[in-house]
Amino acid sequence: MVETQGNSCACGGAPTLIFACSGAADVGAVADQAARGLTRDGAGKMYCLAGIGGRVPGILTTTAAAGKILAIDGCALDCARNTLEQAGFTASTHLRLTDMGLEKGKSPANEENIARAVEAGRAALDAVTGPKA
Repeated sequence: MVETQGNSCACGGAPTLIFACSGAADVGAVADQAARGLTRDGAGKMYCLAGIGGRVPGILTTTAAAGKILAIDGCALDCARNTLEQAGFTASTHLRLTDMGLEKGKSPANEENIARAVEAGRAALDAVTGPKA
């Protein structure tokens, strides 16, 4: 385990990290819940996008050690992907929920929409070569 300025880093191996938009729109809520579902299913580990934006040293260190990074965005603003890129990271794969037909303002964070997003996230990760979580 690496410690940086009191912030813990889980750098054992090359984890799959999942960063999600958790924005105010319904599609942001779906993205957030999909990341949590993928984590529960063992597809990777949801990680802190705010920590990337805030340049928290331990979070940056763990992200740098990731084997795969999935960015899940609710809409075409791509806040999750752009936040990662501004910190110097490139997502291994990117999922935009509006590209799946979920419409901003018309796609509640219900079981059906979350399950669709989880399935798409799993497929996106499976399509990327490299180490598993």
